[in-house]
Amino acid sequence: MAHPSLDEMMARMRAAREAGSANEASPEQLQRLRELARDCPAFTPNLLELARLLQLTDEPEVEMEQALEEIQGLLEQAVQASDRSAPALLELAHFIDVFRDSPGVAEALFEESVASALRALEGSWAGLIDFWAMERTKDSLEKALKLSELAVRVFPESPSIFNVVEDTKEKAARAGLLPRNEG
Repeated sequence: MAHPSLDEMMARMRAAREAGSANEASPEQLQRLRELARDCPAFTPNLLELARLLQLTDEPEVEMEQALEEIQGLLEQAVQASDRSAPALLELAHFIDVFRDSPGVAEALFEESVASALRALEGSWAGLIDFWAMERTKDSLEKALKLSELAVRVFPESPSIFNVVEDTKEKAARAGLLPRNEG
């Protein structure tokens, strides 16, 4: 059997969403999401959605511990499939904190989620500052300078932030937005 395409997986996830509610899943919705998880165990958005819905839904004839084991398994699978992405780590950390009463494990997961999110933010800000600086319009350079101030405060040791900020200041000085001695 061929692996489903991304379009097929998204269509199946949309169909599952339409079969229930965002706050309490229908049996059909859970079945569809579980089938998608079985057919594509690395499709992280589905794993996270299924885990979230299972936390909000009481399934008849399913013991609490059985439900918690399924949810934890889905969240651990999402963390692995997403290469330990911040959103998946955050979901697992909340689950561990609320349902498993393991503060040490939860804290470590929250910290890892923060570190992952900060790496993404650092790269995103460096890219956006550079993008705006490359446009070289007055408006784009002003936006780049404003974000540069925040980025330097949040990431004072970042070489990538330092480099794009220095380049932005140089371009802003050439455009007359900064005095030459500041650029």
